[in-house]
Amino acid sequence: MLKKEQVLCPTAYAYKTFGVAHSSLNLNDPYGWSDRTIAGMLENEIYLGNTVNMKYSTKSYKDKRKVEHPREECLVFENTHPALVARETWDIVQWVRQNKRRPTKMEELNKYSGLVVCAECGTTMVLHRAHTMSATYNHFTCRTYKKKGAEVCTAHYIRECVLDDVVLEDLRRITAVAREHTKEFAAYIGGRQSAEIQHEIRRLDKDLTAMRKRSADLDAIFKRLYEDSVLGNITTEQFQNLSGSYTEEQEHLKQAIPEHEAAIQRLRDTVSNTDSVIAKAKRYTDITELTPELLRLFIQKIVVHEKAVKWSKHTERTVEIYYTDIGCVGSELAEIEEPRQELPKQSLPGIRPAV
Repeated sequence: MLKKEQVLCPTAYAYKTFGVAHSSLNLNDPYGWSDRTIAGMLENEIYLGNTVNMKYSTKSYKDKRKVEHPREECLVFENTHPALVARETWDIVQWVRQNKRRPTKMEELNKYSGLVVCAECGTTMVLHRAHTMSATYNHFTCRTYKKKGAEVCTAHYIRECVLDDVVLEDLRRITAVAREHTKEFAAYIGGRQSAEIQHEIRRLDKDLTAMRKRSADLDAIFKRLYEDSVLGNITTEQFQNLSGSYTEEQEHLKQAIPEHEAAIQRLRDTVSNTDSVIAKAKRYTDITELTPELLRLFIQKIVVHEKAVKWSKHTERTVEIYYTDIGCVGSELAEIEEPRQELPKQSLPGIRPAV
């Protein structure tokens, strides 16, 4: 699109505006945007209003090659300037970047890419398409089942058109209630979230306390081992054998502790965060079809369960839809709905929404 609209690429823009000539400048192709440049822009926090320092360094004064640091080791200053991109849009883009959608052999993109998950093994499900079959027979199956067979997991077969109907119907239901009964919706979600999330926070906090205590214990153990080695109470070989397993455990804790801290913070930020859902519901008042952007705006994941009786046409299947910020909303939400005109929908045999 940038090439079609003849937008100058960064090197050409810098040269024509400021007279700065970069080594990769190609004046014969001033609109030659590369995928690497686009990817760098999509992941650059400067568009979010943040300043990130200490992102690169060199190994020594002799070796001038740049070494990129992980974000945890950088100095991040938030809201240092007006953002060019809304946080909501930024988060969606980062999520999509982690679950990249690639064209199939039929040159089509799976709008559900990364969203549909097997309830049993937790892996993302694969969409099967073929020129030789009708689009109504496009279907999802478990990735683990496809790779490792029925000994590890089952197919969890579900047609794409059926999933479309289930998701569209539930999305209409949630957004309608959020729009029409804002206060009741916020109270319901807030009350349910508070109990669930507080329980999860307590569990993670308990694990975090135990890990911090173990990390402190390991530091003390290393100190004693070092003193014993210096004093000659243990041999060098004994010191290496004893410290080896402790070192591995300590490295694991160094990684696990920040992850738990981040998870707890995310949960605390999520509590009663219904305002964004209500705002989105008010923006999208007439949802007629599902698009990749719409799915990622509202939905975090879709969990597909196996039928209680496999291959049965009459056994119900459970599909859980987890919405961003509010999680899975069951049928108990109907208690705050007022009778309203039903939206036209197709019959969904064998599908039972999560309760």
